[in-house]
Amino acid sequence: MKYTLATVVGLLLFSIIATIISIVSIAGMVASEGVATKVEKNSILRIPLRGSLVERSDDGSMPFDPTAILMGGETQTISLEEALTALDKAADNKNVVGVYLEAGALGGTPAMIEELHDALVKFKEKSGKWILAYGDSYTKGSYYLSSMADTLMLNPQGGVDWSGMSTQLYFLKDMLEKVGVKMQVFKVGTYKSAVEPFICTEMSEANREQVTSYLTGIWNNMQKDVAESRGISLETLNTIADSQTPLTDAQQTVDNKLIDKLCYISDVKAMLKEKAGLDEDDDLKFTTLKDVANTENVKKKISKEVAVYYAYGDIVDEAGGGLSGDHQITSKGMTKDLQELREDDDVKAVVIRVNSGGGSAYASEQIWHEVTLLKEKKPVIVSMGGLAASGGYYISCAANKIVAEPTTLTGSIGIFGMFPDPSELITQKIGVKFDGVKTNALSDFGAMGRPFNDTECALLQSYIEKGYELFTGRVADGRGMAKDSVKAIAEGRVWTGEQALGLGLVDQLGNLEDAIKMAAAEAELEEYSIGRYPEPEPWYVGFMNKQKNGYLDSEMRAMLGEYYTTFSLLRTLSRQNPVQARMPFYMSIR
Repeated sequence: MKYTLATVVGLLLFSIIATIISIVSIAGMVASEGVATKVEKNSILRIPLRGSLVERSDDGSMPFDPTAILMGGETQTISLEEALTALDKAADNKNVVGVYLEAGALGGTPAMIEELHDALVKFKEKSGKWILAYGDSYTKGSYYLSSMADTLMLNPQGGVDWSGMSTQLYFLKDMLEKVGVKMQVFKVGTYKSAVEPFICTEMSEANREQVTSYLTGIWNNMQKDVAESRGISLETLNTIADSQTPLTDAQQTVDNKLIDKLCYISDVKAMLKEKAGLDEDDDLKFTTLKDVANTENVKKKISKEVAVYYAYGDIVDEAGGGLSGDHQITSKGMTKDLQELREDDDVKAVVIRVNSGGGSAYASEQIWHEVTLLKEKKPVIVSMGGLAASGGYYISCAANKIVAEPTTLTGSIGIFGMFPDPSELITQKIGVKFDGVKTNALSDFGAMGRPFNDTECALLQSYIEKGYELFTGRVADGRGMAKDSVKAIAEGRVWTGEQALGLGLVDQLGNLEDAIKMAAAEAELEEYSIGRYPEPEPWYVGFMNKQKNGYLDSEMRAMLGEYYTTFSLLRTLSRQNPVQARMPFYMSIR
């Protein structure tokens, strides 16, 4: 009993002390929220190229994930907004002597990776400072980002993946039929392939055509930038892609000029010290994107403002109606925010940063309407990120001008409706029977226990076609095109930003910075400040409101990988708006 009580008292004391330390730590972080940081002299900006590249840090996200730490894991994300801000500030910060890229497996849309690549190039050109890159191995994304470094290094036992690009779709039709579920699909658009995983067992020829087209366009753009940075011809790069895998001997990557030097991490540290002007016994000083981005802004505050509004994620009618716990664009939230920007006299122009593959057609229409009202009072420019397709293009088309990256995936002008029919599962496999009465022919429209009949199918198809006419009409009005011209390039087809420029769907190729400059020019502003909206909640608010299944969701994401979206869709299907303006659900590009 004595030893047991001693153990209990010890655990109690430990819990009290740990709680006090946690409270003090959290209080300290709350107090430091928003306080500018200071970068030490001779600091190196270290950028680990692994994890996920996201548009912005999630609202309410903590600086760390305590659950993941306790379970022995770590979630790594890079906020593109934070990275662009940090690189811009690092170019002018005398205490930042250079950049160290630590390559790994980085996931993100090609256009977002391209924008970060361009920011690194600009940093080097503007500041004249050095960039070194090292990796135990390089994926295509991390190699593309690192290719513009002054020196590109690889572990002698590592490898580089420069084997071209591919995408793989998966199809659920046979699986659903085995459990007694069929998808009733209504759509407009030959290329509207988001429904194919549920009604087909392989890609349609139309979908194969569009995927081949934009995948080739993305790959050609990546090769062009790498060829320029590395001084290798496009023909040679293609030859390497046809013959090399990550398993290729590391020395061969040096021989074909993909890599400058083979070395171990200890050699890299010695080189970093030399570059930073440190002695052999000195310690390296690293700083992070977050710290540099949070340094004091030396530019003076000007009352005239260009507002940048971030619209990224699934477009939903209300929070919780999307495919996962990721950030969402809610029609109610975004229309309210745009209304406030419209009524703010200090805001002279608005840039809407769109990074969305679409979602609810109804929600997209509500946001489109608010964009038209905003445009009546001040210039509106859309900056397209990785995706601005289907519903993402719907909310963009009313802007004064549209700027896209060459590898942005956009277009996908079309809508569909998808309704599960579980009648076989319910009535035959489980044995539940239905019976009832009705007063009119359509009184039981959508009743459980049976598929739609011919009359109901005709009504639903008519409704989808009406939505398609509305969508193409919105595009025609916004882009100043004839409706027939829009329909000729619509049909649900996905285009790259480069292709969309030639079709008149966008006005200029460029990044977010180019869109901001265009907005200032439209508003005739010579001097202006940049405001970013919506303002993220403090991380501790998100922590207090964190959903109890957050850890389970993150574990499912880690376990299922690219198949997570399938799991999420099936899990949340009942909460989805059945009429969707969305590009293909499951597009995994390698």
